[in-house]
Amino acid sequence: MGRHHEVPFGPETMVMGFFDAALPPILEVESGDSVTLASWHAGGSSRLPPDPTWVDPAHRACLEALEPGFGPHLITGPIAVRGAEPGDVLQIDILAIEPISDWGFVLVAPLLGTLPEQDEHAIIHPRIDRARGVCHLPWGTEIALRPFFGILATQPPPHWGRVPSSPPRIFGGNMDNKELVAGTTLYLPVFVRGAGFCAGDGHGVQGDGEVSITALETALRGTFRLTVRKDLDYRRPFAESPTHLIAIGLDEDLDDAAIQATRELVEHVCRRTTLSRNEAYMLCSLVGDLRVTQTVDGVKGCHMMLDKAHLQPVLRGTGG
Repeated sequence: MGRHHEVPFGPETMVMGFFDAALPPILEVESGDSVTLASWHAGGSSRLPPDPTWVDPAHRACLEALEPGFGPHLITGPIAVRGAEPGDVLQIDILAIEPISDWGFVLVAPLLGTLPEQDEHAIIHPRIDRARGVCHLPWGTEIALRPFFGILATQPPPHWGRVPSSPPRIFGGNMDNKELVAGTTLYLPVFVRGAGFCAGDGHGVQGDGEVSITALETALRGTFRLTVRKDLDYRRPFAESPTHLIAIGLDEDLDDAAIQATRELVEHVCRRTTLSRNEAYMLCSLVGDLRVTQTVDGVKGCHMMLDKAHLQPVLRGTGG
């Protein structure tokens, strides 16, 4: 068992709106250690509720202290993992996620979202009942929370320089994948020494697509175990829950994102089983669920899920 680390919650451990391989680590841990960190929701002071008593003074302090970047996201990190080198894979076991605020916001904005022709601005600030794990919409609907971090990332390739936080990329980032909840494992390729794990963009609940431009944006605390994997050759983000494989496709064209997610899942099925590519492709067509992750971040996302129970008869080493 590795050590556990608590990351201080404040502007000294955060940046706003960008990723950069040149950022120095806020913390260095051993492979297999766990870390607990927190981050406020995306957006500046214009997203805060009208009642100032709702807002944590530490949140205002972060917004005042951090220099705006190329995007709206408050991102905690980077955290270096000793032994990680370019070409490795960082295994991120998501151990726990919980809301730490009693409110969030949901937004409609002109020219943004899946319906950019809806040329108006609207914002609501649902209250969050952390004890019951629900949020309350202004018109009376109650929705169960399913919190996840929209941003989980390693640092990008150094030659990219400073990149905006909104579009997801091969290092992860703003994937906005609602399946990355507690109990899930995410695998991200490593591009810099130490990997540079980052997290942010807390979401209380989100539908596939995130169509209006936001989920329930709120502050979260999460605990992650970070492990360097030198035995894996994954070159793109990939995730696994206790029950499902989750292949992730990212592209400006939604069709190409769907192709990428499908191709990745076929590859992962072939890695684990005795199936040929054609057989894996057919299995994905029968029991793989191709879903739209989000359509609002410039680079769109699809993810394909496959129940691992369907692999049991043909797993490598089982004689199937």
